[in-house]
Amino acid sequence: QVQLVESGGGLVQPGGSLRLSCAASGSISNVNTMGWYRQAPGKERELVASKTSWGSTNYADSVLGRFTISRDNAKNTGYLQMNSLKPEDTAVYYCNLRTSREYWGQGTLVTVSE
Repeated sequence: QVQLVESGGGLVQPGGSLRLSCAASGSISNVNTMGWYRQAPGKERELVASKTSWGSTNYADSVLGRFTISRDNAKNTGYLQMNSLKPEDTAVYYCNLRTSREYWGQGTLVTVSE
């Protein structure tokens, strides 16, 4: 059984930065994709960024140039560095791991507000 635990959310002012972490535990295939999704109130969950175990990355247009996804494969940990945060980035952020199956973390709330 794979478990994902996110951390690092919180309240930040517009223009500020946060770094989210996702620690994965359990039996994890070496070939996988780790991603970050978010869901704002009243909206559908959307992909923010993803990175494969072989290094390919993908970003939503809305975060390109502001967010950076990274991962430490040896530690089975992923990160999302979020800079120049905007109020519209406010959402619950979920870590996702995709192998032959798909796993989700419990989510961490990011609030961007004065």
